[in-house]
Amino acid sequence: MSTYPDRIDLPDGRRLELAVSGPADGLALVFHHGTPGARTPMRAIERAAHARGLRLVTFSRAGYGGSTRREGRRVVDVVDDLAALLVALDAERCLVAGWSGGGPHALASAARLPQVASTLVIAGVAPYRVEGLDWPAGMGQDNVDEFEVAIAGSAVLRPFLDAKRLDVEHVDAASIAASLAGLVSDADRAVLTDEFAEDLAAEYAEALAHGIDGWLDDDLAFIAPWGFELDEIDGPVSLWQGTEDLMVPFAHGAWLAEHVPGVRAHLLEGEGHLSVGVGALEQMLDELVATAG
Repeated sequence: MSTYPDRIDLPDGRRLELAVSGPADGLALVFHHGTPGARTPMRAIERAAHARGLRLVTFSRAGYGGSTRREGRRVVDVVDDLAALLVALDAERCLVAGWSGGGPHALASAARLPQVASTLVIAGVAPYRVEGLDWPAGMGQDNVDEFEVAIAGSAVLRPFLDAKRLDVEHVDAASIAASLAGLVSDADRAVLTDEFAEDLAAEYAEALAHGIDGWLDDDLAFIAPWGFELDEIDGPVSLWQGTEDLMVPFAHGAWLAEHVPGVRAHLLEGEGHLSVGVGALEQMLDELVATAG
């Protein structure tokens, strides 16, 4: 094990907060968190990564936690931050994963960073206003409402998210399932216990400790052009999606399975947004490592 920095200064003067653990000589696994989210690593992901000799790298996207905001950012803009992060960590090659709102950012990394050897997308968001996808269909009502407000613009979205922050920021392991209400299926409620619930609550608290800028900018970025094309991806991509997902509907995963070049798609019956990652984590990382070559 080694000691790593907990923040870096970016070329444009912003600051990026990160968390790195595992062997210093291990292949880096960069994990893009969900929305909202932060650098706080899930302990299950840490254990699984370390067991495979990987160096786990998590960071708070611009505007979350202590990472400086980049107002108006697009999904593709995360590539600039990740490129600087890999230089700081002296990582010439890496694996990339993204869960939920981290999915598009993982795909951007795969499209634009030559250092990415293989990519994992867990219940990732699909592009907005694309042919063959009714984007909000199948979402829990809370998310439908949120993105209807996002379409109206940041001036309307900011007070909406400020109000939602009160419901999310101070949740604990015992109350997190209730706070997510109609966004979690029965499969998800079954895994929102013990360590996983504690870790998710801690991540939300860190993400929103200084406000909702990151959350707002994520929402706006998802419904705008992402800034890259999926056909730019030429490396291996594994995709996992459950049929009972109320946060990112199954149709998003099915659409990505048809449009990401060379994807290995795992479309699982009965799994939700959270349960799909918890239950198949070992398989996901095994496939990610194997496909990296």
